[in-house]
Amino acid sequence: MKSHIMKRSIVLEGHRTSVSLEDAFWDALKDIAKWKRKTVTELVSSINLDRQHANLSSALRLFVLNYYQTPSAQLNGTSSADHAAIA
Repeated sequence: MKSHIMKRSIVLEGHRTSVSLEDAFWDALKDIAKWKRKTVTELVSSINLDRQHANLSSALRLFVLNYYQTPSAQLNGTSSADHAAIA
């Protein structure tokens, strides 16, 4: 599976910024936002506030990875096959 890295613009705290993410990670963020009943912007904003890494794109990738590695993701109706498809 080939996934292109795309630069996407997003507004955080009133400032436009961009993140470079592979399609699979962007799709995963959209799914997680839906499961959490948030917009992608709300989810990215919360990740941005809590991040421990200098690079937002890296923080987003690590958030997605951590999300799918935790048992709570299974409570959201995702299966192991769904997790593998994103990786």
